Amino acid sequence: MSERLAGEVADPAGRNPTLVICELEPCITIGRLGSRADVRLADDDLRAQRIPVAFTGRGGGAVLHGPGQVVVALTASLHDLGLGFHDVGGYLIRFQEALSTAIRAARCGSAATHPSASGVFGRTGLLAAVGVAVRRGVACHGAFVNVCPAIDLHHRIDTLPLRMRRPGGESLPRIMGSLEADVQRRVRLQDVRTALVQSLGDAFAFPRTHINAGFPFRINAVAPNPPEVASRVG
Repeated sequence: MSERLAGEVADPAGRNPTLVICELEPCITIGRLGSRADVRLADDDLRAQRIPVAFTGRGGGAVLHGPGQVVVALTASLHDLGLGFHDVGGYLIRFQEALSTAIRAARCGSAATHPSASGVFGRTGLLAAVGVAVRRGVACHGAFVNVCPAIDLHHRIDTLPLRMRRPGGESLPRIMGSLEADVQRRVRLQDVRTALVQSLGDAFAFPRTHINAGFPFRINAVAPNPPEVASRVG
């Protein structure tokens, strides 16, 4: 979906900047900096729990998806966001700060970024894993915010392994926590979704927005992409 949106946004007569906030069916995706070795579950365990694994073109590492996690996919040209064609660093700073602001606005405890790694961190681990891609000046993919998932399996996924950390980030957690685990109370998904829309709109100074609760494509126009259980390492 993100790749197709990026193609439409890149077209001069195409789609406006588009933010998709959704939840995914249980699966594991592995970004360009990740590895099958970061998933500390055997293939038999993944098959038994019906969790497919897929490699993807986004940045970042291995992320477990499922109920209780909010997917944040912002697709926009850097020019439309008020940034230079090659200013990927500026985009990441503003994007991650918007995630942090949304978490704090939803009264979900502390949320901090770190100069040595991508993502938003809390007391229990990585609260938002960030995995973006920028192609021909268009940003796509985004982040995964753990609001209230069952986190047992997240502790078997090294979402931020040591090789993904820049100098000074050795003490950062490698696994994902959640907002609920951080604040030890119930956190509503809709509150976090609302805060994300507001903070991202503010971060990139969108002059006006239109909210649509529907899927961005016709369902029968999306080509199926059957998942597979990956077994390669590296």
